[in-house]
Amino acid sequence: MKFKGLEGVYNLVKRLRAPDGCPWDRKQTNDSLKNDLIEETYEIVDAIERKDNEGLKEELGDLLFLVLMHIRIKEEEGIFTLEDVTQGIIDKMIYRHPHVFGDANFKTERELLENWEKSKQGKSIEKFPVNQPSLLALERLVERLKRHGNKEEDIVSVKIEDESLMKIVEGAVELIRKNKSPEDELRAYIKRYISLKKDSI
Repeated sequence: MKFKGLEGVYNLVKRLRAPDGCPWDRKQTNDSLKNDLIEETYEIVDAIERKDNEGLKEELGDLLFLVLMHIRIKEEEGIFTLEDVTQGIIDKMIYRHPHVFGDANFKTERELLENWEKSKQGKSIEKFPVNQPSLLALERLVERLKRHGNKEEDIVSVKIEDESLMKIVEGAVELIRKNKSPEDELRAYIKRYISLKKDSI
């Protein structure tokens, strides 16, 4: 059996999860594979930062395989299909890009981003994905609040009893105000530290 292209990857996934497929792949669930998604995403980020195109190609393939595994699991459960997922993202992106697929005309990037936020119907702050690196989550939260007309200071208006934690939040918000990513800045610092101390630790 030959597997080729995107459809071939999905057929490969289905073959692995078939009754006579791989025992390991067959026993996986969305829950058992959730952390693999996180790990593969970090490996993609590492490949991008290393400018390792071969590595990036491989890691994107790994992530694609995992995404299709998650979809296949739900398809087997009768919850949704690959077509449901693909049509869903097509419809969503067309709806969120009226300046490309419709007659909307945004004069500034800010107007475009404000429309993007408005298009996220049902995406209230209660559904904000907190299961991501905390500095990255803070950065994304500030971005979302700004698109809704709030200021960076609103983040630090919530009282935090721990003064050291408050300083971390204030410092991160200050970096965001300067259009810097606290996640990237801290990761760069860690890399510099390791580079300087690699012979002593």
